[in-house]
Amino acid sequence: MITLNNREKINKSKMRVGRGIGSGKGKTSGRGVKGQKSRSGVAIKSFEGGQMPLYRRLPKRGFNPISNELIAILNLDKIQSYIDKKSINPKEILNSNLLKKLKLINKNSKKLKILGTGEVKEKINIEADLASKSAIEKLEKIGGSIQLKK
Repeated sequence: MITLNNREKINKSKMRVGRGIGSGKGKTSGRGVKGQKSRSGVAIKSFEGGQMPLYRRLPKRGFNPISNELIAILNLDKIQSYIDKKSINPKEILNSNLLKKLKLINKNSKKLKILGTGEVKEKINIEADLASKSAIEKLEKIGGSIQLKK
């Protein structure tokens, strides 16, 4: 049974090094003999004796969050320019698979977002993951439609 007055000491006092041979940490104060680490004022933080240090062995990742999904963004004026160039047929349903096939958006993008900069003259049906309010308004004004995937 441990009571308050006979338990082991919790706050051990700090070992005072360099206080004579009888203390067990006298003379070289636990630093060994000679060499860089026995001197004062030496800090070898990440030095690993010539081995390639850990911070250089690991890959650099920078500020790119690992979980961010690539979202391809398309403005209405860009869609109109593709229609003018005849890359897109306005009668087809415009979705991310079609745009990836035509190499108009990056093949690694997971989602498609339609933004409302510019105007579209043709009536067009779009299937996207996200869309801005202005893009939806402009498309509905000319009689087009946009389906948002959930």
